[in-house]
Amino acid sequence: MKIIIIGGGVAGLAFGIMMKKKGHQIIINEKQKHIPTMGNAFMMHNDGLAVLKRILDNKCAIPGSLINTFIMKRPDETEVKHTKMEAWQCVKRSDLINVLLNVIDKKTIKYNRTFSHFIYKNGNAIAVVFENGDIEFGDIFVGADGCNSQVRQLIFGETNFTAPEVQEILGIVKGADVIKKLNGVFTKYQHTEKGISFGCIPFSDNEAIWFNQFDVSLTTKKLTTKKDLYEFTKNILKGFPEIVHTIIDSTDFSGTYLWTTKDFDALASFHSKNIVLIGDAAHLALPFTSSGTTNALYDAEKLANCLDETNNLEVAFTNFYLSRIKSIKEHITLGRKLKFNFLHPDLITDDDLEIPLFKHSVINNNSRKVDTKFEILYFTDPICSTCWSIQPQLRKLKMDYPNSLNIKYIMGGLLPSWKNFKRGGIEKPEDVFVHWENVSRQSGMPIDGSIWIDEPPDSSFPPSIAFKAAQLQDIEKAVLFIRRMNEIVFLESKNIARVDIIKKAAYDSGLDVARLLRDFDNKAFHLFYDDLDYAKSLEIDILPTFVFKVSGEIKDYLYGAQTYESFEETMLKYQPKALRSIPPKSPADVFKQFPTLTKPEFKFLNNVDDDVADKMINNMLQVGIIKQLYTKAGFVFYANAV
Repeated sequence: MKIIIIGGGVAGLAFGIMMKKKGHQIIINEKQKHIPTMGNAFMMHNDGLAVLKRILDNKCAIPGSLINTFIMKRPDETEVKHTKMEAWQCVKRSDLINVLLNVIDKKTIKYNRTFSHFIYKNGNAIAVVFENGDIEFGDIFVGADGCNSQVRQLIFGETNFTAPEVQEILGIVKGADVIKKLNGVFTKYQHTEKGISFGCIPFSDNEAIWFNQFDVSLTTKKLTTKKDLYEFTKNILKGFPEIVHTIIDSTDFSGTYLWTTKDFDALASFHSKNIVLIGDAAHLALPFTSSGTTNALYDAEKLANCLDETNNLEVAFTNFYLSRIKSIKEHITLGRKLKFNFLHPDLITDDDLEIPLFKHSVINNNSRKVDTKFEILYFTDPICSTCWSIQPQLRKLKMDYPNSLNIKYIMGGLLPSWKNFKRGGIEKPEDVFVHWENVSRQSGMPIDGSIWIDEPPDSSFPPSIAFKAAQLQDIEKAVLFIRRMNEIVFLESKNIARVDIIKKAAYDSGLDVARLLRDFDNKAFHLFYDDLDYAKSLEIDILPTFVFKVSGEIKDYLYGAQTYESFEETMLKYQPKALRSIPPKSPADVFKQFPTLTKPEFKFLNNVDDDVADKMINNMLQVGIIKQLYTKAGFVFYANAV
């Protein structure tokens, strides 16, 4: 099959490479005298990077710099967001284009070909005509000619773009000293009262992309020269911190450009007969989402696969559209929402501000339906050693009955302070050291109790309040957060009552650290004491305690350390129709549900002894499925990111 691609950008090149691999004849037509590399740099999601790796077959390294932290600040340097990102990479456009050009047959690219029209026969296009008079015959024609696609206009009519409300000036700053100050972080400054922002993202050791977004109503002057752009940028960002102006003053403005942001509604189809659109020609989201390049790569791979699955073009193109349109609509909606928030900062609270990056729909496909009539109230505390010791049993219960368990974590307030403290034979920190040693020996779970000798926490209230703050953001991430605090105190022997340790645990768990700190002294503080009052009303003085409720009515209690069988028996007593899930197919499958595992947990979840567990773990370590982290109490194992 001969495939004619109109447009030599990321989408066109990627699709051409993939179809060439599948044995098809490819012609890529570019209107310029060379493949365009303008565009400075962009963010690519891990999903897009995965597609790119498959396209390149590991023949070339992917350029750019991994960005795993996003910080949003006000012009006065107040942090309003500080969170871990989902493996994004900042890539220079010219570097990505050159990587694609390195793996493509240069003879397949024809330059100086500006699209004019198609020649049709029996309703199907049989050739494309270019303005220079060249004609290229083919079987399939792919419009990859960008947001102002002439192919799209020809087959679907004039595009109704949204009115331009936001413009942005983009530039690249060079210099190791400037880049070093960014610490590898995507940093964005957002005005509190006007639609003005400045962001900067490093993509190498001595280069970074920066952007200045602004409400178009804030300027009436046409910005046509580099002097215009420099003076306007300096003026509109008055009051922004010194680092912003250092970046601007260090930039060669001959390489900057002004971009007017726009989008259009999702199309009813991406094809007409044997002509199909991909990338920005098919769909366009506002740049607030940073979805363009990832979507272009996704389109290329998905269309190639759909064509591989059937010889019926109508079916292939329809399947391509149906596989992509849900995500595309989400990105368009998100872009417009972020634009509205940007233009109306007075209507948005700090808590409601969103990270200006999309979350791909394939990431969020693990939702599960849980029977909300049945609930287990889990009264616990971040420094409760018994709560830590029963993690193998609790995790197995979650793994075996994922759709039947609705566990609600409630803080029990184990250690208010050491003043007049006396509980379970413990009166001073040294007593906890001995107690933890006993719990570890009896349960088999690794524990290092030296924290109670070296730097004993004054209270378990700070990490407990922090957990309530985490719950305000995300229930599932809050569970990851308390798990991370457990690992820090029981395995790494660090004081989780310290603010810096709490911040690190929150960051590691994917929480917004800035919001967690805001909530700590306000909402979370009161929610924590609500937990204590509730525990007191139920006369709970043993941690952990498990309260089983059905339709809001308390049915049963379990106290302290429990066997798996006692948990399961009590649960099935009130949920007799609960279905056990299919056991893991491989040892690595347990890491898909639980990000980190100790060896005793791994053994218990896989129902194997020490020797077998060691062999399984070593095999996974050797092939790179998992990694290990050494702690004072032993190794922790976690899945290796692909």
